[in-house]
Amino acid sequence: MSERRPARSRAVLSFLGQPHHRPAAAAAPVAPAAAVDAALTDCAVYDGGERQGGTIDLEVALERARDCRDGFVWIGLHDPEPGAVELVGRTFDLHPLVVEDAIHAHQRPKLERHGDVLFLVLKTARYLDEGERVEIGELQLFLGERFLVTIRHGEARPLGELRRALEADHDRLARGPGAVFHAIVDAVVDDYAVVLDGLGNDVDEIEVEVFSDLRSNPTERIYRLKREVLQFKRAVTPLVTPLTRLVEDDDLDVPTRARPYLRDVLDHLVRDAEAVTSLDELMGGVLDANLAQLSVRQNDDMRKISAWVAIAAVPTMIFGLYGMNFEHMPELTWALGYPAVLVLTVVVCVVLHHRLRRAGWL
Repeated sequence: MSERRPARSRAVLSFLGQPHHRPAAAAAPVAPAAAVDAALTDCAVYDGGERQGGTIDLEVALERARDCRDGFVWIGLHDPEPGAVELVGRTFDLHPLVVEDAIHAHQRPKLERHGDVLFLVLKTARYLDEGERVEIGELQLFLGERFLVTIRHGEARPLGELRRALEADHDRLARGPGAVFHAIVDAVVDDYAVVLDGLGNDVDEIEVEVFSDLRSNPTERIYRLKREVLQFKRAVTPLVTPLTRLVEDDDLDVPTRARPYLRDVLDHLVRDAEAVTSLDELMGGVLDANLAQLSVRQNDDMRKISAWVAIAAVPTMIFGLYGMNFEHMPELTWALGYPAVLVLTVVVCVVLHHRLRRAGWL
């Protein structure tokens, strides 16, 4: 069978107006049922705020939604195989470039419009206290007039609990897929605040440790935490621009009633972006302060060592002089010569110790 041309190449050829016919044998294969079942977390049709039955088959999801009065379908996938994503793309007539992005994942937060479909990529975050680590996942949303498709990659935020909460709120669910879209984005942004609290507590602990009297060296912990803050910043900050477009761009097919709620989410996101930027700058200052503290401690240690060496040099010099065994030394015939030398040595050492202590060397 002939090798199938990648989706992006076909899209580019189509855009240039060049034919890209494929042999019949090379037609896009239907994703195996096992691959779809493995990735599908839920697939349901909602009408009037009520879920219509249980989980339905992916192939008939959109058709069932169109038969409803105000119905839409919400499909959830987790780490799907390429075949499963391609099947979703064919079912909902998604643009090939969007399908390719959904397959490869690892996208920066962004917002694209392809026809009547909005494609939003955002990063999810979860704070793990036991390892002082931020776990980053990726969530992709496809919003259409009659459908919402959510694709989670990696350890992204599970949406099962949110789905159950929305199914219990019939009025909110009756507003259509735009309301679900807002609820998901709002939940992801709310998780950012939890991560910020965890990182903030860690930074406070490190600040106390750096400026305490304990002679510890938290440089490795500071560096690891700074990397987590930077990774989190890369997830939060780029999302401000797509959400701003959702709120302010009238050309986007965003329900009018959803814009005020999205504006509230944007306000929270901007606040989180400013907070994570402040944390990043603070971590840089803490790292510099820790290095300065280490330098000061090293200088203190060197001064103390030098002071004790100076004190030890006094008896070493005196006793070394007497150890040379000169024959004519006046103190040798003096009965108090030996104790006088000991007293002189002690007095010089005490005076030297006192002067060095007053100078801050001891």
